[in-house]
Amino acid sequence: MRSVITTAELADLLDAPEGDRPTVLDVRWRLTGPPGAESYLAGHVPGAVYVDVDSELAAPPGPGGRHPLPDPAALQRVLRAAGVREGHLVVAYDDGDSSVAARAWWLLRWAGHAQVAVLDGGFAVWEAEGRPVTTEEPEPSEGDLEVRPGGLPVLDADAAAALAREGVLLDARAPQRYTGETEPIDPRAGHIPGARNAPFAAHVGTDGRWRSPEELAEHFAALGVGDGVPVGAYCGSGITASSIVLALEVAGRSEPAALYTGSWSNWSADPARPAATGPEPG
Repeated sequence: MRSVITTAELADLLDAPEGDRPTVLDVRWRLTGPPGAESYLAGHVPGAVYVDVDSELAAPPGPGGRHPLPDPAALQRVLRAAGVREGHLVVAYDDGDSSVAARAWWLLRWAGHAQVAVLDGGFAVWEAEGRPVTTEEPEPSEGDLEVRPGGLPVLDADAAAALAREGVLLDARAPQRYTGETEPIDPRAGHIPGARNAPFAAHVGTDGRWRSPEELAEHFAALGVGDGVPVGAYCGSGITASSIVLALEVAGRSEPAALYTGSWSNWSADPARPAATGPEPG
């Protein structure tokens, strides 16, 4: 199935009989706040369940980074409580550039659940089109999803360093963080030596919708992504880099990119690991 669906498609799906409707996850989140839960309570897609990125789609911060992979059993409890069922579609949305929704998409795919998509344009487009919004919180029936880790590839720091030398490692952060001009949250500024900057905001147009497969394919080709070239992605803590994995799939790449889940928050915490600054060479 396609990994990005339109607002019109979701609206049609929500009109289906209750047992056939998708599970909708509201995963609004911002690095510096305000909390996404406040936005959810102010209005959300009917039937959507709020899932917190910090506490439910990640393990507690630690040596593995600011948003380590959640414990599989804990993730299974969260997803079942949200009503996620085996063989049934899940649709995730945020209210920005879909990079946070991509984290939910990535986690579900990593957990072995293939029936998941991101809402094109997210809540902003849904609301702008005048589609129904509610403050009513649903009480979903318990889901039966079995989390089976390993559905998508992951990288640790050593593998990320090797991929930057031998393949293509894409850094999804804003250019100012990549070059080391600024670092608002992690221990050191800069990027993994050899990584190429591929800001997550480039995956969507000015209207917040995903760029076409052809545009994304051209975008990644310019970054050195080609057939047979191993590709990995990282960001600050493994959230927005998930959108690179999704964007590459939308672009038609058959081999999924690997995600460095600890990302810069893990790399920069180790003083033995080098930090490059400035623009990409050449």
